[in-house]
Amino acid sequence: MSDRKPLFTPPRVLAAALVVAGLLAGGLIARRAIASDHQDSPEVELNPASDMTDFYAFPGATAGNIVLVMDSWAFLTPANTPSVSFDPNLLYQFKVENTGAPIENLVFQVTFQGTGSSQTVEVRGPVAPPVPGAMQNTVSSVTPIISGPVNKVLTDSGIQFFAGPRSDPFFIDLEQFFRILPDRKPVTGPLSQLPSTPTATGFRTPGIDYVAGHNVLSIVMELPATMLTTGGNGKIGLWATISR
Repeated sequence: MSDRKPLFTPPRVLAAALVVAGLLAGGLIARRAIASDHQDSPEVELNPASDMTDFYAFPGATAGNIVLVMDSWAFLTPANTPSVSFDPNLLYQFKVENTGAPIENLVFQVTFQGTGSSQTVEVRGPVAPPVPGAMQNTVSSVTPIISGPVNKVLTDSGIQFFAGPRSDPFFIDLEQFFRILPDRKPVTGPLSQLPSTPTATGFRTPGIDYVAGHNVLSIVMELPATMLTTGGNGKIGLWATISR
């Protein structure tokens, strides 16, 4: 079981996709990409911890830095956010390709220990992937470069890292979307009960943000871009995976 978001245009987008800015730092190539979806298959809908809703890469606040963001757990309400944590049985990875080959040659691996308010996190990388190209990967044996509690900014090795809940950046009127395309409705929850016959052909005016007030679980890293380009040709591909 896995979910993956590439920086480059993915084969599927749930709706009203967000534009992800490319980056131009440390010789990296500037691109624009589309990459955002929520509960994009029945499998991840029924296993929300493995649902990657967004992946972003953009220039950091410090010159020469890049920020990588991976979001999971779609549609968390303020009420249930405190009771939800990252799955300690899943492997969260940022993957990097900097040689021109269509496969990652560097990864940052993020793993979690425990659950709830006492949950901790470990970050390993950049390191060669133990099994290149695999969605069901294994954790590297290298020593973590960062470790500590979630919901706190951790700093080490030139990296700033945060893992915890943040406001969902997605904007869409999901109720109207599922009236327009009822075959895309989820299989559980209140949205699954919307009429199956289309009753609309366009979004409502003014726009309605169905996910306003909802949260996601975010993994955020700001690091020197040179950590992604060293040993490569200066051009990189970036994507993220969540796998078991």
